[in-house]
Amino acid sequence: MVSSKGYKSPEYTKHPFTLPSKDVLDHLKTNDQTGLDHAQVQEAQRTYGPNKLEGEGAVQWYRVLLKQVSNAMILVLVLAMALSYGVTDYIEGGVITAVIVLNVVIGFYQEFQAEKKMDSLRALSSPSAAVIREGHVETIPSGEVVPGDIVMIKTGDTVPADLRLIGGMNLECDEKILTGEAMPVAKDINVDFSNTNELETGVGDRLNMAYSSSTVTQGRGKGVVVFTGMYTEIGRIAASMQGKGRKANRSLSRKKHGPMQPAKGILLRIWDGLGEFLGLTVGTPLQRKLSKLAYVLFGCAILLAIIVFGVNRFNVTNEVAIYAISTGIAIIPESLIAVLTITMVVGMTQMRKRRVVIRQLSALEALGGVTNICSDKTGTLTQGQMITRKAWLPDVGMYTVSDAEDAADPTKGNVTLGPAPHLSNTGSEEKGDRSIAFSEPHAKKDIHAEASPATSDGQLPPVTPELRAFLQSTALCNLAAVRHDQQKNEWQAIGDPTEIALQVFAHRFGLGKKTLEEEHAWTQLAEYPFDSSIKRMSVVYQDGTSGEARIFTKGAVERVIELCTTIGTGDNQRTVTSAVKEEVLAQMNLLAEQGLRVMVIAQRQYTSSIDIHAPPQREDIEKDLTLLGLA
Repeated sequence: MVSSKGYKSPEYTKHPFTLPSKDVLDHLKTNDQTGLDHAQVQEAQRTYGPNKLEGEGAVQWYRVLLKQVSNAMILVLVLAMALSYGVTDYIEGGVITAVIVLNVVIGFYQEFQAEKKMDSLRALSSPSAAVIREGHVETIPSGEVVPGDIVMIKTGDTVPADLRLIGGMNLECDEKILTGEAMPVAKDINVDFSNTNELETGVGDRLNMAYSSSTVTQGRGKGVVVFTGMYTEIGRIAASMQGKGRKANRSLSRKKHGPMQPAKGILLRIWDGLGEFLGLTVGTPLQRKLSKLAYVLFGCAILLAIIVFGVNRFNVTNEVAIYAISTGIAIIPESLIAVLTITMVVGMTQMRKRRVVIRQLSALEALGGVTNICSDKTGTLTQGQMITRKAWLPDVGMYTVSDAEDAADPTKGNVTLGPAPHLSNTGSEEKGDRSIAFSEPHAKKDIHAEASPATSDGQLPPVTPELRAFLQSTALCNLAAVRHDQQKNEWQAIGDPTEIALQVFAHRFGLGKKTLEEEHAWTQLAEYPFDSSIKRMSVVYQDGTSGEARIFTKGAVERVIELCTTIGTGDNQRTVTSAVKEEVLAQMNLLAEQGLRVMVIAQRQYTSSIDIHAPPQREDIEKDLTLLGLA
């Protein structure tokens, strides 16, 4: 493949995700330890070009302005304006001039601002990348990354190009920009795709690839660059937004379509060009109808002028000409296009308030014609953000977070405490009717319901010993970071969406990870990262005040509950029995039925000494836990 600027794409026998990593490295003549040398980098830059998206270039104001003027109705109004001034009808000419200027200015301003916002697609690229060249790790602008570079990525990084992963540890990437899926994708460099192809395996299922503009939410990794610029997956999306496909039967090839095809193709292309120039074959249905209306009115105006001339037996005097032109102009609806433009601008303004960028005013017509929006069950239409909506603590109750829209802001929303839902209605008799209903289910409505009127004044529930233990576990067994940017006066979060939600919940009560470590002297001794095979994560911390060490664990309910021997804290602590497990699983099902993702939080005291440089085995840590609650 060759781009419009003469740059080529790396060519492979098969897509790199189906090839062994060694074959990809050999094909690109690189080494996973030393990377490329500077001579190879310069040659690759000349061959493959910069690692940038080639869009339509910077926004050119004169192109947007020309687009506003090259409109059938505007052209007819311009002609009517010229004729009005020609017959010294300055009032009519002034009105038409004002309509033209108003329409062009409003349309130009709105679309020019939208085009500038669309240019932000280019800003999705990583500003810098850590690469290995000649055996040394260098930090370079992402635009200088070339195929064959060995790139190092870690939590919080934006992937600079499409990578074939060759190493990593607990690597997860947020690829919602490509797939729409809210959950990060756990990468696996050892998965074998040799028996599949590019069509059978979608982008989100290629676990040995990391894609340009996706973000690393957890872990670290190393990969070789296989595609850059417009040949990345994000580049293909950008190209599809800009490209214009040719209509059918427009080919000039004799071999494919017969000897008459060149002549047929040329005629159809001429027809397409003429229709596009006149605005009859391009644009939305409303635009095409307006173009047809403009030409019909223009024809009627000419016909009326001819009738006036005919009545005077074509004895065209100055008065007759003025009367004919005035009659023709009178049929032109000068205010129609102004009314349409203002209506579109009002709609565009309303969409902008809802954080929707409208690139073209005409797109609102298509949007207004939408009657149904279909989304798959995985939630493709998503922001990729999570909020801790409910937290169940045994023998305490249910904490509910309502009126919280910003996932990173712990100061917004209300937290209420109420009794946990009764489990008497979860028996088999309730499961009999599972028919689909499009009305909102009762359980779904309960997500934002206030639990207790006693806390409706916006005050937080008191931090009980049970809640404190729960918050300590959610905050410390967590890799996410939540901070307040003083300059921008906004809350920012980095990390996995699930961990951000838990960290923000702890921040609501002033017990975030940074507070616990700095003000309460909690010190981390060991970490056992999340493993997708066992679905849990654990950390070991030492309390600087008491000196005791504690193990904090979070993960999937069905995996962690088997490691718990007790539930609750203090006087409410009891042994985990079969009945207790059923109670926990029933609460989990109640939350899951409301569309919530459920995790379990646990802890235990650790009395043995820990060598930071040689921590105990995971099996010795994740046992005999105390279940603190569900979130």
